[in-house]
Amino acid sequence: MPLDPQQEQALLQQGLTALQQGRAGEARARLEQLTGAGSANPLSWLLLAIACRAAQDLDAEEAAVDRLLQFDPRSIRGLIMKADCRAAAGDQGAARQYFRTALGLAETTAVPSDAVGEVEHARQALSELEEEFHAKRGRMMTRRGFPPESWSPRFRHALELAAGKRRQYFQRPTVFTYPELPQIQYYDPADFDWSAKVEAQTATVRAELVEVLKQGTDNFRPYIQASDGDVRLDANKALVENRDWSALFLCENGRPDEALIERCPRTWEAVNQAPLAKIPGFGPTVMFSLLKAGARIEPHTGMFNTRLVCHLPLIVPPRCTFRVGNDVREWKEGKLFVFDDTIEHEAWNDSSEDRVVLIFDIWRPELSEQERRELTALLSS
Repeated sequence: MPLDPQQEQALLQQGLTALQQGRAGEARARLEQLTGAGSANPLSWLLLAIACRAAQDLDAEEAAVDRLLQFDPRSIRGLIMKADCRAAAGDQGAARQYFRTALGLAETTAVPSDAVGEVEHARQALSELEEEFHAKRGRMMTRRGFPPESWSPRFRHALELAAGKRRQYFQRPTVFTYPELPQIQYYDPADFDWSAKVEAQTATVRAELVEVLKQGTDNFRPYIQASDGDVRLDANKALVENRDWSALFLCENGRPDEALIERCPRTWEAVNQAPLAKIPGFGPTVMFSLLKAGARIEPHTGMFNTRLVCHLPLIVPPRCTFRVGNDVREWKEGKLFVFDDTIEHEAWNDSSEDRVVLIFDIWRPELSEQERRELTALLSS
């Protein structure tokens, strides 16, 4: 027989009070009376599931959770309880999916105070399941003749994504998005026929930089300036007009500094062996980038995905680290980084000395000559 609202509220309160006082059996009886009358209140089904769990009646718990999720598919506690039920039943794949869904919701919605502990439990449980699943796959691949130490980088990357060991990052240009370009964090410099020529000039470029540095760093200006606008400031407001991250430009937005180029001719010659994105008033940008000891550049993304950014490390003390997406590397003097700066990236200098790299941008290799001409016409000023 249907209950009136006052009866529903009374049974709900009685069930909640009994649970809080540790009388799970009594709570279950009151809540089954409520749900048996056709309650559509998600809370009544959640409390019933909790009472059934206390009685170690896993089948009844999961049945109550299923009804809860029918009424509230975004219930974080319900999804976590469902994951626990599936894990207890040996269905590890489903458990992983329910944990992932719950944690995804926890990242984008407010977590109820009484669910914070369960969210932490879900993170730990999912981590353990993912580790077990990854190890199982590794053993399977070994039996089939492909032990982990033989895996190709992309295959390893794929399995680590599947196991939750990595997060998938995507291009997030802040100004202009060009479609259908591959999502590659770091490119292999060996894939570019010009890279070895540039790397071979490291000592010469470094020598020119050292001569410039003998006159101090007053000509280096803060990389982020107040006039840059909000697009570039969100993540790094602490670095606005801050010389912790500063730059000396041989060419800025396609405008060369002839005086500096005259002082660093071999540097300019070296970078021009690469396919610089030469667009009047827009590109390329070629600069010495200085990150002071102890400084950090917070996660951010670039403005246009039609280019790649190159770093030639010149003065690199230990513990200078760079992350693009989920790949963290240390700069090594003379070893190029070629990366997509529209994928989230950040940098640290945890040393006691300043770090300087030469930065320049190039056309993406996937763009055809016609596309480059079109983009040049579009972006020129």
